[in-house]
Amino acid sequence: MGAKRRKLSNPLALAVMVLLSEHPMHPYEIAQTLRRRGKETSVKINFGSLYTVVQNLEKHGYVEVAEVQRQGNRPERTLYGLTGTGREEMLDWMADLVAVPAREFPLFETALSLIGVLPPDEAVALLQERVDALDIQHAAVEAILSKLYERMPRLFVVETEFQLHMIAAQAKWIRGLLKDIADGSLTGLDGWRQLHTTGEVPEEWEKLEGEDPPKP
Repeated sequence: MGAKRRKLSNPLALAVMVLLSEHPMHPYEIAQTLRRRGKETSVKINFGSLYTVVQNLEKHGYVEVAEVQRQGNRPERTLYGLTGTGREEMLDWMADLVAVPAREFPLFETALSLIGVLPPDEAVALLQERVDALDIQHAAVEAILSKLYERMPRLFVVETEFQLHMIAAQAKWIRGLLKDIADGSLTGLDGWRQLHTTGEVPEEWEKLEGEDPPKP
């Protein structure tokens, strides 16, 4: 069963609703709270678009003006709160995201699907470059996570743990692929080399064109 089509699909909209389920907030306070809780690595936060997200949530009846604060000569501050409809949408959306594996299209996966266009030796060098970058990224996220553990319950940083494990898993998989290329055990490697040596598509590859690939 796939995830439902929603009126709003921007993850920032979900993050806004989750925060407003705690108490009414001004958009600036929402942005600051997300940053303070270290959510910038999981949710793309753009202060300019945040106001638009809040307006769209209001248009669909998910949030409403809870209070307009006036302090002296300062500009008015409009606080928004979550509506009953918004709470239902938030919980349903969260249930979908947690339970239903969504089919995503990561850019690296796209590159892997087309990697044959690169000469094997160049692909190997680029993959090694990526592994090196992932190792640096892993160390950086690990350091951030250790700092977050010092001031937050683990519940609030599980997404950073997930990032760390995904980085490690990707690096491990690439290392395995590089090993298979190096020892010649990667099937299709000879055809790959032939393509870039002679410029001709291997005959066995041409036969694949008439076959329908298995569906996931």
